[in-house]
Amino acid sequence: MSRIEMVISDFGGVLTTPLFEAFASFQDQVGIPPKSFGLAMKAIAEKGEPNPLFELECGRITELEFQQQLAAALEPVLGHRPEIESFGMLLFEALDPNPGMIDLIREVRRDGFRTSLLTNNVKEWEATWRSMMPIDEMFETVIDSAFVGCRKPDPRIYQLTLERVGLEPDQCIFIDDMEINVDAAKELGLHGVHFRETAQARAEVHALLA
Repeated sequence: MSRIEMVISDFGGVLTTPLFEAFASFQDQVGIPPKSFGLAMKAIAEKGEPNPLFELECGRITELEFQQQLAAALEPVLGHRPEIESFGMLLFEALDPNPGMIDLIREVRRDGFRTSLLTNNVKEWEATWRSMMPIDEMFETVIDSAFVGCRKPDPRIYQLTLERVGLEPDQCIFIDDMEINVDAAKELGLHGVHFRETAQARAEVHALLA
């Protein structure tokens, strides 16, 4: 087994407060009942159409196009067409940095390990999420789904990350709050840490590095 050289972290839900809370806040502000978003996405899938959120995160549609597609999908579910504007702004208003995990990244860098960021994100949101913490000080490499055209858990985005950092899978730890993303990383040979809460994730990363 190779020595672990790098910690690769997700952004939203790991370095920030939980994403599901931010989505819930967005739905509350727009007036979308809790289950309606899921029903709209299910209806799109049943038509054989691409998931607009996935398309947005792969940079294939704009935020405006996503908002329009989401409103159209929600109309038959809600009985009216909701007004959806500034999706990203509303989402980020409900997100805060997670100091414990930000400190973890700083700790592992101090101890001589390399760090990279692997995020499913949106082109229009880049300036906003980067302003939440000193990304370029924390990470030597940033892989953003919206700029590379694929998203987790697609194996290609992990392979691209490994190519860019010049490491083998077993030389890397990958942290994500979505278990499906962690499982995909593990299948490729990375050490996976499923973030459920800060103390648990910190302990698992330190145990692997030890």
